[in-house]
Amino acid sequence: MPAGLASADVFEHWPTLADVAEAVTSAGTRVSVIQLATRPERVTRNGIDYRFVAVPGTKRTRRLAEVLGEIRPDVLHVHSLGFAADAFALARRLPSLPLVIQDHADRPPRRWRRPWWRRWYGVAAGIAFTAADMAQPFTRAGLFAPHTRLFAIPESSSRFTPGDRARARAETGLHGDPCVLWVGHLNPGKDPLAVLDGVARAVARLPGLQLWCVFGNAPLLDAVRQRIEHDPRLAGRVHLLGKVAHARIETLMRCADLFVAGSHAESCGYALLEALACGVAPVVTDIPAFRALTGDGRIGGLWSCGDATQLAEALVATAADRPPPAQVRAHFDATLSFAALGRRWADAYAQLLDDRVRRAG
Repeated sequence: MPAGLASADVFEHWPTLADVAEAVTSAGTRVSVIQLATRPERVTRNGIDYRFVAVPGTKRTRRLAEVLGEIRPDVLHVHSLGFAADAFALARRLPSLPLVIQDHADRPPRRWRRPWWRRWYGVAAGIAFTAADMAQPFTRAGLFAPHTRLFAIPESSSRFTPGDRARARAETGLHGDPCVLWVGHLNPGKDPLAVLDGVARAVARLPGLQLWCVFGNAPLLDAVRQRIEHDPRLAGRVHLLGKVAHARIETLMRCADLFVAGSHAESCGYALLEALACGVAPVVTDIPAFRALTGDGRIGGLWSCGDATQLAEALVATAADRPPPAQVRAHFDATLSFAALGRRWADAYAQLLDDRVRRAG
């Protein structure tokens, strides 16, 4: 927990701390959360026991093991593959406790460090990624033990909801046929230039298309502006909104017919989750996380990273045969909502407990 931040403020500034815990609780699982902090505190919130534990680094494992001994959990859920060494240290003190580690945009360690990480990951009974394919860099490197279960569970969900499109457009001024929304940084990993090229190719068949761009970090802003200014197909059609408050994004999503993304890699794709929660049809890159969130492209359209021609075709096809907002939202409710997330985690925990019983028998 950031220094100087009181626990009461953590839930506002760091909502993901509670999101997965509350999702799992909704499935009937008892949940306690342990969070390292600068000062100790215990909070009960929405039926969840939060323990903020302040310990020196040299005594961290011992103190965490003591807290776990008080809680007596059936499964230990560790956030981030980067904490494998801590997980290993805890597993040595609590060898009978099944442990699952959840990926959060983690990368395999450098080759010379892999023997240590292979040993640390070996204590994990399960490891979760948003999509199964995202485990491949780790499995190709032989970092996971043969007995370790791999789960495909999204990092989180969204509390956004669909709304009245006409009212949202009147409030924001967004328009277009289709009205296309981009939410993401203007950096090479998100590839806004490929998106602009795809839009430019699509407008001959979608003359009413308008693209609205929300972004934070923008190292490619000058290049994006030049691309727009020097192409008559884009000038007056692409609107750079810049950074907006997160709550405002929900209203902007409600305006959109399509959500577009050019990401080359994502650990999950929070903006896509929010678009699906609002019932917006996605046109996003064909990467593992996006395939998982869209049901392998059954909702919306997928296009190859950097391929502007494919993007143009996907925009035209999805605009012509876009799934209605109710259908997109139904997909979200069934597979990506907090309730669905909780069910998936509850099932994962149950599998790990069954494995422990079989090994004990």
